[in-house]
Amino acid sequence: MKPKIEITKDGSSTLLHPKYKAHYHSTSGAIEESDFVYLKSGLFYFLSTLQRQEIVQSCSILELGFGSGLNAFNTLVKTESLPLTINYVGIETFPVTMDIINQLNFAEELLVPEQQNVFNTMHEVSWDVPHKITPRFTLEKRNHDIFNLKAVNQFDVIYFDAFGPTEQPELWTASIFKIMFEALKPNGVLMTYCAQGAARRAMQSVGFKVDRLPGPPSKRHILRAVKLA
Repeated sequence: MKPKIEITKDGSSTLLHPKYKAHYHSTSGAIEESDFVYLKSGLFYFLSTLQRQEIVQSCSILELGFGSGLNAFNTLVKTESLPLTINYVGIETFPVTMDIINQLNFAEELLVPEQQNVFNTMHEVSWDVPHKITPRFTLEKRNHDIFNLKAVNQFDVIYFDAFGPTEQPELWTASIFKIMFEALKPNGVLMTYCAQGAARRAMQSVGFKVDRLPGPPSKRHILRAVKLA
């Protein structure tokens, strides 16, 4: 069975996974969630709060749950005007087929319809090889289990966008967050939409400093975890 396409409250698309019966993005607004959780509270927090705009020339991002490609595409769109090179790695065990991708409206809703071909390219490029999507954005999609990630001090920001603890409890454990902690550089940031207490405690148990933040509309709280230097 293929994911079902639905339109969220902000007009942008989301998908409903046939196995987990879970949405890829918030039904209250897919783009709104991406903007608020991963861009504003994650990437731009890393860049601005740590006062790195003038010294950072590149930023490495890991996404757990590449899925529809919304977070990757949104990151590309929102950073293309900055003097910043993005190296983006997206991990996905359930790749979405192009017949579904072609029906998603992210380029239109992000007001960049001329970049629809860029969004398509992000999904069409081969897996497990880095591809330069634009002069400032390199994407590597990895079709493997997160348990197989071998990375130490490699990423500045992690978008932790797996399905929730109810659907995939194995991805919200201390063992997974230990892998995430080791993968981040010092002062790196992990951002997630989930504010479950058990997930927060699992992050703290492996060394993260965790803050519970106000969430986007219809979401009370989100979590930001920092690997302090």
